Amino acid sequence: MKDGLGLSDDFDALLDELSALDPEPGAVRPLDAVDAAGLLARLKVAPVDAAEAVAALPHPDAHPELRWLLQRCRHRLAADMGGTEFPTPWPQLPSELGPLGRYFYLAVLLATLPETRRFHAAHGIPDTISWASLGDLGEKVGLHRRFFDIGGFDRQDWFTLHFRGVLYALGRLQFNLTAIPANFADLTPGTPALGLHVPETGGPITPKACEESLRMAPAFFARHFEVDCRIATCTSWLLDPQLADYLPDDSNIIQFQRHFHLLPEIEHGDPDILGFVFRRISPELETLPQDTTLQRAVVAHLQAGRHWHVRSGWIEL
Repeated sequence: MKDGLGLSDDFDALLDELSALDPEPGAVRPLDAVDAAGLLARLKVAPVDAAEAVAALPHPDAHPELRWLLQRCRHRLAADMGGTEFPTPWPQLPSELGPLGRYFYLAVLLATLPETRRFHAAHGIPDTISWASLGDLGEKVGLHRRFFDIGGFDRQDWFTLHFRGVLYALGRLQFNLTAIPANFADLTPGTPALGLHVPETGGPITPKACEESLRMAPAFFARHFEVDCRIATCTSWLLDPQLADYLPDDSNIIQFQRHFHLLPEIEHGDPDILGFVFRRISPELETLPQDTTLQRAVVAHLQAGRHWHVRSGWIEL
């Protein structure tokens, strides 16, 4: 398997885990192209990306090794439905596979979708929230083309949360079931909590929109999962206090920051803020647009020889 697909040593741990899985009771039939296209549209994948992804679906006869890998990855994801821990990472497939490799994990998620939807239904998740949560996929597929000028999908580890049924879009914000990490010293590690995320689409993160989401979250997870979560944690460049040096006090970002108690740890955040604000990787600063206060702040800070940070914090719900 590893040699046949030209996989790197990064796949060793994953292949060992997949090979040890008990066989599924039946093979997952290949998705019909029309059905796949319809599902991708429902998941808000742009037509240009959807067409390429459908054409790249591994076929049992033409791509037996890829089909083995797909079915085992799907099996592992479905078997951990409702699991809150990140599984063994899914490395990118070799570039030599072309679209087959670039869209491979999108095919895995499509194959898992029926299990995810059954899990949602079993927990009484409304269809509107179910599809809104899973529809985050379309944006991330589009970002691959924006970043690399070619279609594909490379956010597979992040989307194990969506497709295991533990991450939901609730208004402007997203939340996933988790536990308080050990480094949150002021809290009780291991206590059930919610991870809070700010998707890139959905409009401004106004105080009203954020507060509505924060009100919805604990009631949603108590109702559908019988979990009492009083704390939400967040790790993001949005929590970098240096932003206050450039943005007005009444800006949405600064008001968002005020909700959180920050941890002292600091992580390097230049790639994060450049990717989110400009949708580019390692750009030349002189080429970046300067149309907004935030864009001007990001560039001025870096041109001054300073760096942006990713910070973690928590909020009591």
